Amino acid sequence: MEQRIEEWLENDISLISDDLLVIGRQVKTAYGGKIDLLCIDEQGDLCIVELKRDLTPRDVTAQALDYASWIKDLSGEAVRNIANEYLKGKGTLEDTFQEKFENALPDTLNSNHKVSIVASDIDPSTERIIKYLSDSYGVNINVVTFNYFKAEDREFVSRVFLIEPNQVEYQTRTKGTTKRLPNLTYEQIEEIAKENGVADLYKHLLDSLSDYLSKHTTRSTIAFETDIDGGRRTVFSVLPKESNKEQGLCFQVNVGKLAKKAGKIIEELAGWFPKENRFNEDADPRGNPRFNGFFKTKEQIDSLVHELQNIKWE
Repeated sequence: MEQRIEEWLENDISLISDDLLVIGRQVKTAYGGKIDLLCIDEQGDLCIVELKRDLTPRDVTAQALDYASWIKDLSGEAVRNIANEYLKGKGTLEDTFQEKFENALPDTLNSNHKVSIVASDIDPSTERIIKYLSDSYGVNINVVTFNYFKAEDREFVSRVFLIEPNQVEYQTRTKGTTKRLPNLTYEQIEEIAKENGVADLYKHLLDSLSDYLSKHTTRSTIAFETDIDGGRRTVFSVLPKESNKEQGLCFQVNVGKLAKKAGKIIEELAGWFPKENRFNEDADPRGNPRFNGFFKTKEQIDSLVHELQNIKWE
Protein backbone atom coordinates (compact mmCIF):
# COMPACT_ATOMS: atom_id res chain seq x y z
CA MET A 1 0.00 0.00 0.00
CA GLU A 2 2.70 2.49 0.98
CA GLN A 3 4.71 1.67 -2.14
CA ARG A 4 1.66 2.65 -4.19
CA ILE A 5 1.23 5.81 -2.13
CA GLU A 6 4.84 6.77 -2.91
CA GLU A 7 4.16 6.36 -6.64
CA TRP A 8 0.96 8.40 -6.38
CA LEU A 9 2.80 11.18 -4.54
CA GLU A 10 5.63 11.27 -7.07
CA ASN A 11 3.09 11.67 -9.85
CA ASP A 12 0.88 14.13 -7.95
CA ILE A 13 2.45 15.66 -4.84
CA SER A 14 -0.62 17.91 -4.47
CA LEU A 15 -2.09 14.96 -2.54
CA ILE A 16 -0.03 16.45 0.29
CA SER A 17 0.26 20.09 -0.78
CA ASP A 18 -0.16 22.29 -3.86
CA ASP A 19 2.96 24.17 -2.76
CA LEU A 20 5.45 21.39 -3.49
CA LEU A 21 7.53 20.24 -6.46
CA VAL A 22 9.22 16.82 -6.37
CA ILE A 23 12.96 17.15 -7.07
CA GLY A 24 14.23 13.74 -6.00
CA ARG A 25 13.26 10.14 -5.23
CA GLN A 26 15.31 7.71 -3.14
CA VAL A 27 17.87 10.48 -2.57
CA LYS A 28 21.03 9.09 -0.97
CA THR A 29 22.23 10.92 2.13
CA ALA A 30 25.79 11.10 3.41
CA TYR A 31 24.76 8.83 6.29
CA GLY A 32 23.73 5.87 4.16
CA GLY A 33 19.97 6.41 4.11
CA LYS A 34 17.65 7.14 1.21
CA ILE A 35 14.97 9.85 1.33
CA ASP A 36 11.78 8.55 -0.27
CA LEU A 37 10.82 11.86 -1.86
CA LEU A 38 12.56 15.23 -1.69
CA CYS A 39 10.52 18.31 -2.60
CA ILE A 40 10.96 22.07 -2.83
CA ASP A 41 8.31 24.69 -2.10
CA GLU A 42 7.63 28.10 -3.63
CA GLN A 43 9.92 29.78 -1.08
CA GLY A 44 12.85 27.58 -2.12
CA ASP A 45 12.74 25.50 1.08
CA LEU A 46 13.02 21.71 1.14
CA CYS A 47 10.52 19.12 2.31
CA ILE A 48 11.30 15.50 3.15
CA VAL A 49 8.44 13.10 2.39
CA GLU A 50 9.11 9.82 4.17
CA LEU A 51 6.89 6.77 4.17
CA LYS A 52 6.44 4.87 7.41
CA ARG A 53 6.42 1.40 5.84
CA ASP A 54 7.00 -1.22 8.59
CA LEU A 55 9.19 0.84 10.90
CA THR A 56 8.54 1.05 14.62
CA PRO A 57 7.28 4.40 16.02
CA ARG A 58 10.73 5.23 17.38
CA ASP A 59 12.49 4.29 14.16
CA VAL A 60 10.22 6.19 11.78
CA THR A 61 10.64 9.44 13.72
CA ALA A 62 14.38 8.93 14.23
CA GLN A 63 14.88 8.20 10.53
CA ALA A 64 12.98 11.31 9.46
CA LEU A 65 14.98 13.49 11.87
CA ASP A 66 18.21 11.87 10.69
CA TYR A 67 17.40 12.85 7.12
CA ALA A 68 16.48 16.36 8.25
CA SER A 69 19.86 16.72 9.97
CA TRP A 70 21.47 16.02 6.58
CA ILE A 71 19.41 18.27 4.33
CA LYS A 72 19.62 21.29 6.65
CA ASP A 73 23.21 21.88 5.53
CA LEU A 74 22.71 21.27 1.80
CA SER A 75 24.00 24.19 -0.26
CA GLY A 76 22.02 25.75 -3.05
CA GLU A 77 24.39 24.13 -5.53
CA ALA A 78 23.81 20.70 -3.97
CA VAL A 79 20.05 21.18 -4.18
CA ARG A 80 20.33 22.12 -7.85
CA ASN A 81 22.49 19.06 -8.57
CA ILE A 82 20.00 16.70 -6.90
CA ALA A 83 17.08 18.30 -8.72
CA ASN A 84 18.71 18.45 -12.15
CA GLU A 85 19.70 14.78 -11.91
CA TYR A 86 16.13 13.79 -11.07
CA LEU A 87 14.55 16.15 -13.61
CA LYS A 88 16.87 15.08 -16.40
CA GLY A 89 14.86 15.10 -19.62
CA LYS A 90 12.14 17.31 -18.12
CA GLY A 91 14.14 20.55 -17.99
CA THR A 92 16.30 22.35 -15.45
CA LEU A 93 15.25 23.10 -11.89
CA GLU A 94 14.89 26.78 -12.85
CA ASP A 95 12.53 26.02 -15.75
CA THR A 96 10.50 23.39 -13.88
CA PHE A 97 10.18 25.66 -10.85
CA GLN A 98 9.03 28.57 -13.03
CA GLU A 99 6.47 26.36 -14.76
CA LYS A 100 5.12 24.99 -11.45
CA PHE A 101 5.01 28.16 -9.36
CA GLU A 102 5.05 30.81 -12.09
CA ASN A 103 7.78 32.63 -10.20
CA ALA A 104 11.53 32.57 -10.63
CA LEU A 105 13.57 30.18 -8.50
CA PRO A 106 14.68 32.13 -5.38
CA ASP A 107 18.34 33.10 -5.19
CA THR A 108 18.60 31.53 -1.74
CA LEU A 109 17.58 27.89 -1.43
CA ASN A 110 17.06 25.70 1.63
CA SER A 111 16.81 28.43 4.25
CA ASN A 112 14.42 26.11 6.09
CA HIS A 113 13.08 22.60 5.75
CA LYS A 114 10.16 20.48 6.88
CA VAL A 115 9.29 16.81 7.24
CA SER A 116 6.12 14.95 6.22
CA ILE A 117 5.76 11.38 7.38
CA VAL A 118 3.26 9.47 5.23
CA ALA A 119 1.43 6.36 6.43
CA SER A 120 -1.69 4.33 5.92
CA ASP A 121 -2.20 4.53 9.68
CA ILE A 122 -0.46 6.05 12.69
CA ASP A 123 0.09 4.62 16.15
CA PRO A 124 -0.35 6.56 19.43
CA SER A 125 3.39 6.59 20.18
CA THR A 126 4.33 8.26 16.88
CA GLU A 127 1.45 10.71 17.34
CA ARG A 128 2.74 11.73 20.77
CA ILE A 129 6.32 12.14 19.50
CA ILE A 130 5.34 14.29 16.51
CA LYS A 131 3.04 16.53 18.57
CA TYR A 132 5.76 16.94 21.19
CA LEU A 133 8.34 18.03 18.63
CA SER A 134 5.91 20.48 17.01
CA ASP A 135 4.23 21.90 20.11
CA SER A 136 7.27 22.16 22.36
CA TYR A 137 10.11 22.97 19.97
CA GLY A 138 8.51 24.26 16.77
CA VAL A 139 9.93 21.47 14.60
CA ASN A 140 8.23 21.65 11.20
CA ILE A 141 7.08 18.04 11.13
CA ASN A 142 3.72 16.44 10.47
CA VAL A 143 2.09 13.11 9.64
CA VAL A 144 -0.23 12.51 6.70
CA THR A 145 -2.38 9.39 6.70
CA PHE A 146 -4.28 8.07 3.71
CA ASN A 147 -7.38 5.91 3.78
CA TYR A 148 -7.99 3.76 0.72
CA PHE A 149 -11.33 2.89 -0.86
CA LYS A 150 -12.29 0.99 -3.98
CA ALA A 151 -15.60 0.94 -5.86
CA GLU A 152 -15.69 -1.37 -8.86
CA ASP A 153 -12.82 -0.20 -11.10
CA ARG A 154 -12.27 3.16 -9.35
CA GLU A 155 -9.88 3.86 -6.48
CA PHE A 156 -10.12 6.66 -3.91
CA VAL A 157 -7.85 7.98 -1.18
CA SER A 158 -8.73 10.40 1.60
CA ARG A 159 -6.08 12.49 3.32
CA VAL A 160 -5.87 13.37 7.02
CA PHE A 161 -3.18 15.50 8.71
CA LEU A 162 -2.19 14.70 12.28
CA ILE A 163 -1.80 18.46 12.92
CA GLU A 164 -3.44 21.15 10.83
CA PRO A 165 -0.72 22.52 8.47
CA ASN A 166 -1.46 26.12 9.47
CA GLN A 167 -0.89 25.18 13.10
CA VAL A 168 2.45 23.55 12.25
CA GLU A 169 3.57 26.70 10.43
CA TYR A 170 2.50 28.84 13.39
CA GLN A 171 4.40 26.67 15.87
CA THR A 172 7.46 26.79 13.63
CA ARG A 173 7.38 30.59 13.42
CA THR A 174 6.78 31.17 17.12
CA LYS A 175 8.78 28.36 18.74
CA GLY A 176 11.25 27.22 16.12
CA THR A 177 14.35 28.72 14.57
CA THR A 178 12.94 29.42 11.11
CA LYS A 179 14.88 31.82 8.90
CA ARG A 180 12.20 32.03 6.23
CA LEU A 181 11.15 35.53 5.31
CA PRO A 182 7.35 35.81 5.15
CA ASN A 183 5.51 37.30 2.19
CA LEU A 184 5.09 41.04 2.43
CA THR A 185 1.73 42.38 3.57
CA TYR A 186 -0.34 44.66 1.34
CA GLU A 187 0.49 47.51 3.71
CA GLN A 188 4.23 46.88 3.37
CA ILE A 189 4.05 46.78 -0.42
CA GLU A 190 1.98 49.98 -0.42
CA GLU A 191 4.68 51.61 1.70
CA ILE A 192 7.33 50.57 -0.85
CA ALA A 193 5.20 52.09 -3.62
CA LYS A 194 4.93 55.30 -1.59
CA GLU A 195 8.69 55.44 -1.02
CA ASN A 196 9.25 55.03 -4.77
CA GLY A 197 6.80 57.78 -5.68
CA VAL A 198 4.08 55.62 -7.30
CA ALA A 199 1.55 55.25 -4.46
CA ASP A 200 -1.35 56.83 -6.41
CA LEU A 201 -0.78 54.62 -9.46
CA TYR A 202 -0.39 51.57 -7.22
CA LYS A 203 -3.68 52.15 -5.38
CA HIS A 204 -5.53 52.91 -8.60
CA LEU A 205 -4.27 49.74 -10.27
CA LEU A 206 -5.13 47.50 -7.29
CA ASP A 207 -8.61 48.96 -6.98
CA SER A 208 -9.20 48.54 -10.72
CA LEU A 209 -7.88 44.99 -11.18
CA SER A 210 -9.39 43.51 -8.01
CA ASP A 211 -12.78 43.31 -9.75
CA TYR A 212 -11.42 40.88 -12.34
CA LEU A 213 -8.42 39.01 -10.91
CA SER A 214 -7.70 37.44 -7.52
CA LYS A 215 -4.45 38.53 -5.94
CA HIS A 216 -1.84 37.53 -3.37
CA THR A 217 1.46 38.94 -2.15
CA THR A 218 4.96 37.51 -2.49
CA ARG A 219 8.20 38.70 -0.92
CA SER A 220 8.38 41.58 -3.37
CA THR A 221 5.28 41.74 -5.61
CA ILE A 222 1.53 41.44 -5.88
CA ALA A 223 0.55 38.63 -8.23
CA PHE A 224 -2.83 38.59 -9.99
CA GLU A 225 -4.19 35.23 -11.11
CA THR A 226 -7.16 33.60 -12.79
CA ASP A 227 -8.40 30.15 -13.83
CA ILE A 228 -6.80 28.86 -17.03
CA ASP A 229 -6.95 25.22 -18.20
CA GLY A 230 -8.36 24.07 -14.87
CA GLY A 231 -5.73 25.69 -12.64
CA ARG A 232 -4.84 29.02 -11.08
CA ARG A 233 -2.31 30.90 -13.20
CA THR A 234 -0.53 34.18 -12.54
CA VAL A 235 -1.05 36.47 -15.52
CA PHE A 236 -0.02 39.85 -14.14
CA SER A 237 2.28 41.14 -11.39
CA VAL A 238 2.96 44.56 -9.88
CA LEU A 239 6.56 45.28 -8.91
CA PRO A 240 6.74 48.32 -6.58
CA LYS A 241 10.43 47.71 -5.81
CA GLU A 242 11.28 48.14 -9.50
CA SER A 243 9.12 51.27 -9.82
CA ASN A 244 10.19 54.91 -9.68
CA LYS A 245 8.64 58.34 -10.03
CA GLU A 246 10.26 59.05 -13.40
CA GLN A 247 9.26 55.88 -15.26
CA GLY A 248 6.14 54.91 -13.30
CA LEU A 249 4.66 51.75 -11.78
CA CYS A 250 6.47 48.62 -12.94
CA PHE A 251 4.50 45.54 -14.01
CA GLN A 252 5.01 42.16 -15.63
CA VAL A 253 2.36 40.59 -17.85
CA ASN A 254 2.22 37.10 -19.28
CA VAL A 255 0.47 38.06 -22.50
CA GLY A 256 0.39 34.46 -23.72
CA LYS A 257 -1.68 33.25 -20.78
CA LEU A 258 -3.85 36.35 -20.70
CA ALA A 259 -4.53 36.05 -24.44
CA LYS A 260 -5.63 32.45 -23.92
CA LYS A 261 -8.07 33.56 -21.21
CA ALA A 262 -9.35 36.47 -23.27
CA GLY A 263 -9.63 34.54 -26.54
CA LYS A 264 -7.49 37.13 -28.28
CA ILE A 265 -4.40 36.95 -30.44
CA ILE A 266 -1.24 37.87 -28.54
CA GLU A 267 -0.42 40.89 -30.69
CA GLU A 268 -3.84 42.42 -30.05
CA LEU A 269 -3.69 41.85 -26.31
CA ALA A 270 -0.13 43.20 -26.04
CA GLY A 271 -1.51 46.47 -27.41
CA TRP A 272 -3.58 46.90 -24.25
CA PHE A 273 -0.39 47.79 -22.38
CA PRO A 274 1.84 50.87 -22.72
CA LYS A 275 4.35 50.40 -25.52
CA GLU A 276 7.01 52.72 -24.15
CA ASN A 277 9.56 51.52 -21.60
CA ARG A 278 8.96 47.82 -22.20
CA PHE A 279 11.80 45.48 -21.28
CA ASN A 280 12.60 41.83 -20.48
CA GLU A 281 10.57 40.61 -23.44
CA ASP A 282 10.90 36.82 -23.35
CA ALA A 283 8.77 33.69 -22.78
CA ASP A 284 7.96 31.42 -19.86
CA PRO A 285 9.02 27.71 -19.93
CA ARG A 286 5.85 26.85 -21.89
CA GLY A 287 6.63 29.42 -24.56
CA ASN A 288 4.04 32.01 -23.46
CA PRO A 289 5.31 35.53 -24.30
CA ARG A 290 5.68 37.99 -21.41
CA PHE A 291 7.27 41.37 -20.80
CA ASN A 292 7.82 44.07 -18.20
CA GLY A 293 6.81 47.68 -18.55
CA PHE A 294 5.65 50.81 -16.72
CA PHE A 295 2.34 52.59 -16.20
CA LYS A 296 2.99 56.33 -16.12
CA THR A 297 -0.59 57.58 -15.85
CA LYS A 298 -3.96 56.50 -14.45
CA GLU A 299 -5.36 56.85 -17.98
CA GLN A 300 -3.12 54.00 -19.15
CA ILE A 301 -4.49 51.83 -16.33
CA ASP A 302 -8.07 52.80 -17.19
CA SER A 303 -7.47 51.87 -20.83
CA LEU A 304 -6.37 48.38 -19.76
CA VAL A 305 -9.35 47.96 -17.42
CA HIS A 306 -11.71 48.96 -20.24
CA GLU A 307 -10.43 45.99 -22.25
CA LEU A 308 -10.56 43.62 -19.27
CA GLN A 309 -14.28 44.38 -18.84
CA ASN A 310 -15.02 42.46 -22.02
CA ILE A 311 -13.40 39.20 -20.88
CA LYS A 312 -15.53 36.37 -19.52
CA TRP A 313 -13.80 35.72 -16.18
CA GLU A 314 -16.00 32.89 -14.90
